[in-house]
Amino acid sequence: MTEKIPPGQRYIPSWPVRTAESAPGIDPSDWTLEITGLVKAPKTLKIDEIHAMPTVEVHADFHCVETWTVPDNRWKGVRIRDLVDRSELLDNARYAVFHSPGGYTSEVDLECLLDEETLLAWERNGEPIPFEHGYPLRLIVPSRYAYKSVKWVNKIEFVDRDIRGYWEERGYHPVADVWKNERYG
Repeated sequence: MTEKIPPGQRYIPSWPVRTAESAPGIDPSDWTLEITGLVKAPKTLKIDEIHAMPTVEVHADFHCVETWTVPDNRWKGVRIRDLVDRSELLDNARYAVFHSPGGYTSEVDLECLLDEETLLAWERNGEPIPFEHGYPLRLIVPSRYAYKSVKWVNKIEFVDRDIRGYWEERGYHPVADVWKNERYG
């Protein structure tokens, strides 16, 4: 648990399921991740290729815009910046839009995306992330509210401008910084 909790948040003991879309019917062994947009080298990576990349473990609380925080999570996955390095971003890339199969999207600015704690995760606390929470790949952005932590990520699209995602189009803050209490805006 971090030493301090973001403004307006309270700790809860369990991880509730919240989703804006139905869980996709997928076979995790066939899962692919497309990296596209403003990159020199667009890629489609199979899940085995992603798992073969250098992995990290990040210890971070998980913050929902609904004012709850699940403390003490250990996320295992690959840093987004390692995926970025493989794809060679073009100079005008400023944001990444994360997509899931059901059409849910959310964008994250490049500075936040390249933070060492931002990753695509497949494990939480030593266990595979439950399917309803985003397995086989979930974006984890510890410094942002959870609507930025897209479930079932199957595409990362690098763009040069802010493209509002599902919740941002419905009035949620486009940045969602938990320490600035950026919930709506």
